Amino acid sequence: MHRLKYDEVETGAQLPEQTFPVRRLDLVRYAGASGDFNPIHWNERFAKSVGLPDVIAHGMFTMAEAGRVITDWTGDPGCVVDYSVRFSAPVVVPDDDDGAEITVGGKVKSKNDDGTVTVLLTARSGGAKVLAKASAVVRLA
Repeated sequence: MHRLKYDEVETGAQLPEQTFPVRRLDLVRYAGASGDFNPIHWNERFAKSVGLPDVIAHGMFTMAEAGRVITDWTGDPGCVVDYSVRFSAPVVVPDDDDGAEITVGGKVKSKNDDGTVTVLLTARSGGAKVLAKASAVVRLA
């Protein structure tokens, strides 16, 4: 895989948009890996009893999928210096064959004097913006 270099990046450049499928099975696997077994992430009855429309994806799962756009673009998962988001809407995951999708894109906000690049991300699912103020700072070769 090509490792992106600082000189190859221009302010305003668009990152390739990616769409990630999310099924209930993905949430169960993530719960096992993360230790987060909150029933809002796997039990429809419980999720609805607390006012949610259905089971929702873990926020950190959503954040991780968005982060993949950065690491796929740079070709180096170790280049991320800073990464932050605000969760603005849940990713609702129905119990069917399709589940949900998270679509993530990005844009280079700035090339910084210290050899890093700041990227703004957008993430949507089911027509809703699911991450707000999502940004990453990456150090490129």
